[in-house]
Amino acid sequence: MTSFSAFLRLTGAGWALVRADALIPREAEPLLPPAAKLAGRLLRLFAGSAAKRGRPGERLARVLERQGPAAIKLGQFLSTRADIFGAAFAEDLSHLKDRLPAFPLSVARAEIARNLGKPLDEIFAEIGEPVAAASLAQAHPATLVDGREVAVKVLRPGVERQVARDTAVLRLAARLAETLAPASRRLRPTEFVEVVIRALALEMDLRFEAAGCAELGEAMAKDPYMRAPSVCWEGVGKRVLTLTWAEGMPLSDPDALALPGLDRKALAENVTRGFLAQALDHGLFHADLHEGNLFVAAPASVVAVDYGIVGRLGAGERRYLAEILYGFLNRDYARIAQVHFDAGYVPAHQDKDAFAQALRAVGEPVFGRNARDVSMGRLLAQLFEITALFDMALRPELVLLQKTMVTVEGVARRIDPTHDLWAAADPVVRRWIGRELSPAAKVRDFAEEALRALRAIARLAEAPPPPTAEVHIERSHVWPLLWFLVGAATAGAAFVTGLLLSR
Repeated sequence: MTSFSAFLRLTGAGWALVRADALIPREAEPLLPPAAKLAGRLLRLFAGSAAKRGRPGERLARVLERQGPAAIKLGQFLSTRADIFGAAFAEDLSHLKDRLPAFPLSVARAEIARNLGKPLDEIFAEIGEPVAAASLAQAHPATLVDGREVAVKVLRPGVERQVARDTAVLRLAARLAETLAPASRRLRPTEFVEVVIRALALEMDLRFEAAGCAELGEAMAKDPYMRAPSVCWEGVGKRVLTLTWAEGMPLSDPDALALPGLDRKALAENVTRGFLAQALDHGLFHADLHEGNLFVAAPASVVAVDYGIVGRLGAGERRYLAEILYGFLNRDYARIAQVHFDAGYVPAHQDKDAFAQALRAVGEPVFGRNARDVSMGRLLAQLFEITALFDMALRPELVLLQKTMVTVEGVARRIDPTHDLWAAADPVVRRWIGRELSPAAKVRDFAEEALRALRAIARLAEAPPPPTAEVHIERSHVWPLLWFLVGAATAGAAFVTGLLLSR
């Protein structure tokens, strides 16, 4: 798509929002500052008949649905934030999760056969009508020839072209934001958009999703919080994915939270703890945990589906995340500030004590209060002000983590309005801290460093670097051997000590 075509699509999307009064809706006017009120009134001069039909969420959902997969993804994210935008707004957007118009079963069957390269009756005994249709694909119930009940996911026809067009529009929007709103450069919109585009590209190949489901399923099996379906590899292709049928009811179903025997408090905690255990303990996490991707059953069972987006964290990011959460749990704002500076999240020239004071201003009002009494919108706005005040730039590698954490909290709050994110996180974070930052863990880390140093010394002894200048000095062959033995002894002692302390 050319830049001009992308500009036309972006302009068209903005015009559609204005015509539907979904950009600055009239219902939000009492909450807006004077400048925003004036802008909203001017925009409503151009509103059309669509502006008179339905609530703000319904109007926005209709516009987003027509704009393609990227816009639908945005609507899915907004629908999890009932605590910020209100329950009615979230409910109006919720149909974007998995209740979009489906394409015919005959088209799906032809696509499955073509993609798997063999007749359907060699794999499937039966394939039923679609039960869920999302922005990129739809799901069909099916039975394998061996009798297993499965779900078959098939990409929408032509969705790759749609995503390519959306990609061009997103890149243009990011460039315009950086050019027209210099303050936005701190958020690195171009880099953020590239993260989103990369995630969408991976979702276009369902073989990657199958691998992500299998990998995350192994990680989830080590904790009781969340489970994943099994992959049926004989039914996997680039545009087709087959998984064992997920037990329970999709959380997006209005009746899901009314299931007999459902423990809503435990269910909300399992969603939060499941995500944190994935991120902290295993360094990978399901990065699209909205209600349409969660199946629940009594008393508090959670099965996650749709592994198109899997986030990953390196050892350093996991450590910083755990220490930041642990600091908030213990209200140790000086430690949280230090971790931010150590990680490079805050520029070194900033005042560390002032940053700790700002964190205290955010954290203290939350502790000891009922979750229903805490305005997450106000809290997020305050955090955003702090990032601006201390020149904190967006970290593209943490975008998926931050987005998923916000989504998970929104989902958990919808399950249990009194859900306390910090209380739910406490056992998972303390377990990680006890395992990774204990004296035994520090000795283990030292042993690993010593072993790495030993290997480096051995490589140098085997293949020393060429000299930079000719210097004829007689050297004894004893010293290299002596240093090698000292390194070996140090590494060995550290390794043995680590084993003893970790028992």
